[in-house]
Amino acid sequence: MAKLTQDDLLAQFEEMTLIELSEFVKAFEEKFDVTAAAAAPVVVAGGAAGGAAEAVEEKDEFDVVLTGAGDKKIQVIKVVRELTSLGLKEAKDLVDGAPKPVLEKVNKEAADKAKESLEGAGASVEVK
Repeated sequence: MAKLTQDDLLAQFEEMTLIELSEFVKAFEEKFDVTAAAAAPVVVAGGAAGGAAEAVEEKDEFDVVLTGAGDKKIQVIKVVRELTSLGLKEAKDLVDGAPKPVLEKVNKEAADKAKESLEGAGASVEVK
């Protein structure tokens, strides 16, 4: 197996979601019998991977990202307008420009409700 460079590892971490990164940190802790608190200075020195230590903490703010409008674009636009204070043109532009965030920094309950509403209208949604 080829040895990965630090840049290769950072590139892989950049592609991971926070949930995947959190799972990686847990597996790393179990495998090497360490904690994220002890590893944090080493990870922070690496640069972009500094988010690994933060991913372990309970997340209280979420972003709802529209990844695709699906077949019922008009229904999705209506739901986007209900969830936001956007006008018709702005909501249409947001849906046409997917992937785009619909809601940012909302609590888990609001993010789940928004995701459910958008998926009910036929959209593809990610909560980050």
